[in-house]
Amino acid sequence: MMTFFVSMAADVLVAVLLVATIVSSVKLSRRISRLKADETALRSTIGDLVVASATAERAIAGLRATLDECDRTLTERLAAADRTSTDLVAHVQAGESVISRIAAIVGQARTATVAAPAASSAGPPAGPRPVAVETAPTGGNGERVGAALAAAQALSERALDRLRARAA
Repeated sequence: MMTFFVSMAADVLVAVLLVATIVSSVKLSRRISRLKADETALRSTIGDLVVASATAERAIAGLRATLDECDRTLTERLAAADRTSTDLVAHVQAGESVISRIAAIVGQARTATVAAPAASSAGPPAGPRPVAVETAPTGGNGERVGAALAAAQALSERALDRLRARAA
């Protein structure tokens, strides 16, 4: 009888160990299924990352091209601004030259006005001399400068004519 209990205890122990093995096998099977699902999700994620990195590389190439074009455009605009600045400096210098010539003409007309009354009391009027004005170079705004010089000369001649008429 004793062998019967030992044999029965051994069978129960084997049965418990078999149940424990079955339970752990089921748990391992579930974990493997989850790992396979995670592997599929991970592969999908890796595929999405590859697509996203390819898209990012194309976008970076597009941005570099845009940056190069912006750089070219900026360089062209800076060169145009530099040329315009140089032109403006030349025009300002021409304008200052015209203003100084007009100021000289006006100064001479004022001097002639002051000298005319003194000359009329001293004797016959010698008459003020017309002022010669140089013409500015033409081209671009040179025609405008030339027109301004011609107008200034015409004004000075009219002023001189008036002085002559007063003196006479």
